[in-house]
Amino acid sequence: MIILVLNCGSSSIKYQVFNFSNGSNMLAKGLLERIGLSDGILTHKPTGREPYKIVTDIPDHTVGINMVIDALTSPEHGVIKSVSEITAVGHRVVQGGEKFQKSVLIDENVKKAIEIYCELAPLHNPANLKGILSVEKLIPGIPQVAVFDTSFHQTMPDHAFIYAIPYEFYEKYRIRKYGYHGTSHKFVAHKAANLLNRNIKDLKMITCHLGNGSSMAAVRNGISVDTSMGFTPVDGLIMGTRTGDIDAGVLLYLADKEHLNLAGINNLINKQSGVAGISGISSDMRDLEIASAEGNPRAILALKMFAYRVKKYIGAYTAAMNGLDVLIFTGGIGENDFNMRKLICSDLESLGIIFDQDVNHNVKGKDIIISKPESRVTVMVVTTDEEFVIASDTKSIVESLK
Repeated sequence: MIILVLNCGSSSIKYQVFNFSNGSNMLAKGLLERIGLSDGILTHKPTGREPYKIVTDIPDHTVGINMVIDALTSPEHGVIKSVSEITAVGHRVVQGGEKFQKSVLIDENVKKAIEIYCELAPLHNPANLKGILSVEKLIPGIPQVAVFDTSFHQTMPDHAFIYAIPYEFYEKYRIRKYGYHGTSHKFVAHKAANLLNRNIKDLKMITCHLGNGSSMAAVRNGISVDTSMGFTPVDGLIMGTRTGDIDAGVLLYLADKEHLNLAGINNLINKQSGVAGISGISSDMRDLEIASAEGNPRAILALKMFAYRVKKYIGAYTAAMNGLDVLIFTGGIGENDFNMRKLICSDLESLGIIFDQDVNHNVKGKDIIISKPESRVTVMVVTTDEEFVIASDTKSIVESLK
């Protein structure tokens, strides 16, 4: 069984192809960039072979996905002989609202719901839907599965997801905390439990998905009971260009002083803030680490603020779960930035965390325990693989149709 996984953004498409016929092997992965712009780029990486790149105009998602299919079936660079070898296509869909608590086979009702939820995720769901419709056009009749970022967090209790605004707005507009990165949080929690040879139903875990977009989740007995992102992905941790938690009064004040309309405020909180706004240098943590080492005070401040916010959520979620067994770092920063992990885990002995700085140093992109044996809380780096989760869910759903 060969599964194509698509993660469609507004101007990009990430893809991976898995063969489940004999275990689970990734055949290829790639990225299309600059969709809708001149000089679009397709970078295709067959497993175990040299990658190759195409630069050409990619006017829309349908053309882009057609390029992906051409790359996958290319005599020189392909990994399958024909598109007919693809059994199904799995899609990352960011917002599934309260309707979808698990991955589902896509039909007309699912497409309509994804379209309705575009209002809740205007930067993501429209692109996800474009990918689904493009596959329908290019590969008619092939089963497609939607895997939602929000579904893992649908287990949160109401006291964790309701906002302290008039309750009628929840009833009328379903304004509540939804949470995101659920596929990653679920994957690393289960993977960590397996690596530790522990039953996830007996564990209290905090998962830290740290990257340009960052979020944390409190996972008790294998289910999400709280998460840092909210109604939108702006909430919670400081991110590359997003504010994270902020006093809403600040936005009202700035709107008045800077004469900002709603579009201006949206741009401010999503694209001009975070560590990029604090440092004035970059949204990339690697750039900030270099600048910090050179003594740049705003880069140092940005790193301290990022770590402090994560540290506060660790304390809050430990309290919410009445304890903590496992703390997990994942995502681009969580897996690769040993200095940030050090900043976050320092001075947490009162929570039972005894950090091993020697083991942590230079750990990048591998599964490893970075706490000392006497630590009451096991601290781990766990590599995530959201595409594999999407492929696995797709496989299971398609097999259930037989």
